[in-house]
Amino acid sequence: MKFEPDTLSGVNVLSRHEPGRVWVNGTAWTRSVVVPARGTVTAWEPGSFSALQAAHFDALAVHGPAVVIFGSGSRLRFPPAALLRGLMERRIGIETMDVAAACRTYNVLAAEGRAVVAALLLEVGPA
Repeated sequence: MKFEPDTLSGVNVLSRHEPGRVWVNGTAWTRSVVVPARGTVTAWEPGSFSALQAAHFDALAVHGPAVVIFGSGSRLRFPPAALLRGLMERRIGIETMDVAAACRTYNVLAAEGRAVVAALLLEVGPA
């Protein structure tokens, strides 16, 4: 699905998504990616849902989000609560949804000026 371009100054925008790929600010990403509302977009280490570790989620706190939108891949899968404990202890909200829904939700929250980070899992092998 392609989204209409947004003109918000300095806000990272997820402009398009398709299976195994998302576009952030017009650049295609084919591996997992972290998208803060403002700041540098970076690759995210996990290449599959089974590879997720607490450290992957803990590292998201450096962006200072009020909420993390976790895109769990092409389908909705909830990570074990133990992996999210570090975010919960910091009182950072986390919402889990498939990547398509995560892209839409992130864009709405970022456009509202919210402190949001999208952590999008783009699996590089069998799901």
